[in-house]
Amino acid sequence: MRINRAALAVLALATLVIPGSAATASATPAPAALPLARACDQPGPWMIGTSAVNIRSRATTNSTVVGVLYKSHRFTVHSSSGGWHYITDLTTGVKGWVSGTYVYRDVRMCLD
Repeated sequence: MRINRAALAVLALATLVIPGSAATASATPAPAALPLARACDQPGPWMIGTSAVNIRSRATTNSTVVGVLYKSHRFTVHSSSGGWHYITDLTTGVKGWVSGTYVYRDVRMCLD
């Protein structure tokens, strides 16, 4: 019984290796019709996961609140550090830090 299991294991591994050789797999060209960078592959806009987020002067919850970023506001993220994002609220012009817990990048997906 032990010999049969070993023989089956070797046979299964051999069937995985034999059908496709590395030379033929890498020699297959990519379809020319697909562009290299599609819009749906790019990260989406920044979003707010709650109704409002405090904009703070420093990247800590103990720092001063300099503004509020509401869900309807548009904003730009300039940098990220330690789970915090330095942003500019495009609606009010306020700059400061917001927690990455509440601010995230929208995910886009290609459906082809």
